[in-house]
Amino acid sequence: MKYFTPDFVEFFMDLAKNNHKDWFHENKKRYELSVKKPFTLFLTDLITEIQKFDPTLAIESKDCILRINKDIRFSKDKTPYNLYYTAFISAGGKNDKSIPGLFLRFSPEEIGIMAGCYGVSATQLLGIRNTIQADIAIFKKLYTDKKLIDKFGSIQGEELKRIPKEFQATYEKEPLIAKKQFYVVAMREPELLTSDHLINEIMLYWHTARPFNDYLTKAIKS
Repeated sequence: MKYFTPDFVEFFMDLAKNNHKDWFHENKKRYELSVKKPFTLFLTDLITEIQKFDPTLAIESKDCILRINKDIRFSKDKTPYNLYYTAFISAGGKNDKSIPGLFLRFSPEEIGIMAGCYGVSATQLLGIRNTIQADIAIFKKLYTDKKLIDKFGSIQGEELKRIPKEFQATYEKEPLIAKKQFYVVAMREPELLTSDHLINEIMLYWHTARPFNDYLTKAIKS
């Protein structure tokens, strides 16, 4: 099934040249028709597909979609709108980005697909590090999995400059314990947006990332 027309991309390309409230309000109906409505329908169907494999996922599309309006309070760039559309599909949805899930960003340039932990708290991060330290081999098996590498590449995230004393010995064996975030990212061509196989393709990434997400989900709760 096709969800998006070429105007999804064209809308954001035009918005990039006219990123102000007057233009957006003049094009509000176009935004609703070409961006918000099809994205909501797509996300609803994607969640339904995920629930076939994870019936515990109790969210709706409205719980996942982030606003197109930017938070410009602390930004030098005062243009009011993002030039992409995003959603965070997890048990916590958009309100809790610490819970592992699938983060999607659709833009004219690319489709971004992210899995893992991004906004983890200090307590959750300690849980991840303790879990890694308890069994390095299990963690290494996860991130060296060929399917994960083929789809996402390596684990991303900021790293500590100073390793806590209790993790220094483990760091010598497993440097990734120094990460402050644990996520993986894939980029796909924007032409996928108008494909009949969009959901099937995104589901391949969901299945590939599931063991990694499940591991982190248990770790942040430990």
